[in-house]
Amino acid sequence: MSRQFRPGAGAPALDAAYAHTITQWLAAAALLASPMLCYAANLNFLKDTPITYMRQADRKALNDAAQKALDTKKDGESYEWSNAGTGNSVSIKGTVTPQDTTKDGDRTCRTATLTAVAKGQTQTWTPIVCKTGNGPWKILKQ
Repeated sequence: MSRQFRPGAGAPALDAAYAHTITQWLAAAALLASPMLCYAANLNFLKDTPITYMRQADRKALNDAAQKALDTKKDGESYEWSNAGTGNSVSIKGTVTPQDTTKDGDRTCRTATLTAVAKGQTQTWTPIVCKTGNGPWKILKQ
């Protein structure tokens, strides 16, 4: 069973298969990047960046790719993702590259470089994510 993220509702509920924490982070960035807020908050530099074209289904595709990459790829190995099949007319693709893995007991942390490309523009995020045991990856709050 997958839970849906509702912007502004705080942290989403997590199931054992996938977490939506990366989606939460991206959703917050997307809210800041919406065209109306760009003008109101002088965030015009975000206009026409990949995050402004992402819908909820696109963020879920990126989150799912990030979870898979973090679970299966070695440091420096990239996992390719795209929003194909999400219903968005704007093609968005990119990579997720885990790096700098550290372990402390049953807790594992990694830096994840997430890249998105849309309409010739590239955007990159580098959150630090951690998980305990076989749990989902969650963004480390700093």
